Amino acid sequence: MSKNMVIMLTGLLAVMLVGCAAPRITLFSDASDPLREVTLEGTADDKILLIPVTGIITDSPKSRIMRTMPGVVQEVVSHLRLAEKDDRVKAVLFKIDTPGGTATASDILYHEIVAFKQRTGKKVVVCMMNLATSGGYYVSLPADVIVAHPTTVTGSIGVIMIRPQVSGLMEKIGVDVRVNKSGENKDMGSPFRPVTPTEENMLQNLADTLGRRFVDLVKRHRQLDDKRLATVADARVFLADDAVAMGLVDKIGYLQDAIAAARELAALDADARVVAYRRTEYPDDNLYNTLTNGSQADPTPLVDMGPIGDLFSLDAGFYYLWPQALGSP
Repeated sequence: MSKNMVIMLTGLLAVMLVGCAAPRITLFSDASDPLREVTLEGTADDKILLIPVTGIITDSPKSRIMRTMPGVVQEVVSHLRLAEKDDRVKAVLFKIDTPGGTATASDILYHEIVAFKQRTGKKVVVCMMNLATSGGYYVSLPADVIVAHPTTVTGSIGVIMIRPQVSGLMEKIGVDVRVNKSGENKDMGSPFRPVTPTEENMLQNLADTLGRRFVDLVKRHRQLDDKRLATVADARVFLADDAVAMGLVDKIGYLQDAIAAARELAALDADARVVAYRRTEYPDDNLYNTLTNGSQADPTPLVDMGPIGDLFSLDAGFYYLWPQALGSP
């Protein structure tokens, strides 16, 4: 056996013996990696923090091949906590690109942003990209200024309850589900049987209540008159020009215009730094990078169903969501 081979085997044996003492090798960044600040532009001491809000708004972590990624709520709140501790962060700019998400996750983010502003006095600006519908608009409401990209789609102010219904298919294939329940409405909304008229009324009342909460928040933050409020309350979507006319958006512009608005609100110099928090270092990083963790691209799924796959992955429940953005019929 050659001398080099002996050295190689000795090293391998040493690694095996130390076992748990060996350093952890991470192939892909995940939620366990700490957030680190990177500068995207500017050189001054004071900062504007850029936080992306993308994809379905949920408080559940995202599972990927060989790793787990933080959910949207977890990641955004982590950013806000770091910004709160940094006196040099004078403003936060949310880059919104989402059709919405669960009612509770959207409401959590709304509450966290409101509380962040109350505790710190820092300014908040929203820049809407492709989509800022339903829950995406809900979390934008606390902003001091809302800027929409010229081609943004926003609105869809309302709630939708998504529940599968397979009772017809089960009848065709001769499958049945037996249920023993302690109360008449215990299996209300079950996918295994048709909904009764009474149950339909109950579910609609729940949806109406959550919808009114959304509309009331829009009225509080955007101070719409009754006519405009009635128009947006039917959950239609708007392009940027119409959103400005309806009072849902303050101005139309690009990401740099939103940064300029944040600088003006916080009385910052023109060279104030724009920073982001990342779990991974990216070469040629810039304002349009929406990734905060993970490798430069997610591992390719075994079966990629595209946006409609996101719709099929949703659990039954109430959503501040524009489902058409996910490819629903």
